[in-house]
Amino acid sequence: MKTIEYLSDPALRSIFLPGVLAGLAIAIFGGVLSVFVVMKRLAFIGQGISHAAFGGVGVAYVLGLGGAAAGGLGAGAFGAQFAIVFAFCLLAALQVGLLTGGDAGRRKRSQADTAIGIVLVASMAIGSLLLHMAEKGGRGATVSWESLLFGSIVGVGVADAWACGFIGTVILAVLFVLRRPMTFWAFDEAAAAAYGVRAGLMRVALLILLALATVTAMKLAGVVLATAMLVLPAATAVQFSRTAAGAFVWSVLFAVVSVALGIVMSFELDWPTGASIVLVLSALFGAGWIKARVAG
Repeated sequence: MKTIEYLSDPALRSIFLPGVLAGLAIAIFGGVLSVFVVMKRLAFIGQGISHAAFGGVGVAYVLGLGGAAAGGLGAGAFGAQFAIVFAFCLLAALQVGLLTGGDAGRRKRSQADTAIGIVLVASMAIGSLLLHMAEKGGRGATVSWESLLFGSIVGVGVADAWACGFIGTVILAVLFVLRRPMTFWAFDEAAAAAYGVRAGLMRVALLILLALATVTAMKLAGVVLATAMLVLPAATAVQFSRTAAGAFVWSVLFAVVSVALGIVMSFELDWPTGASIVLVLSALFGAGWIKARVAG
């Protein structure tokens, strides 16, 4: 099997192992965040944030800090590029957070969905335009739309894997500190507010973490997988568990299994890694949906 060869041969392992470890790290913190996204019905917000990263990537390329989506940055440029994309995503996250905050009625939710859709397509358009300008200016030679959309595991270096692990640890640490109020808020906002939980603070904190997770995931996963990892694990998990603890466990489990199987499929079939992982996530969700319907 190619997978065994890639991960056992010393020369090949140094190329592929960092991407595998980064992918598993993304699965863990993405699986946890996914529960909050699904419970608070923020899937569209997550999609808007992930696509807003396109605009940030375009800015980075215009400034000569390209290669992020494929993991091709050197250590010196990584921090500046990451900061630019994160700032772009954070701005979009806070903007849509303001649009969807509070106890919105149907009309307000509809208006918010429209605004989020505008942020999404505008960010994609800005990113596309800036990437085109970077290519024309000779600063976009490494631009790969496939890498931006679906990621490239080969391009993830050791430094990127360490950065992914560190950022994932920060995300999980913040979630651990806020675990009680945020979980209470996610599953029953009205009751949480009655007990003194600050809903606005929880929402802002979650949006910041989503922006951070999205930018990190794009290093390996691209926009498509960054979006899928924030929605599909928990959407599948709720088909198997009706408790909060069970939802978190199942969500992380499905995310890790999907990344592992997707990477194996990518190695064995020479498929794009991100697309393979999304395919597995979608198949698991389909299986869960069928199970839930059969069980009645």
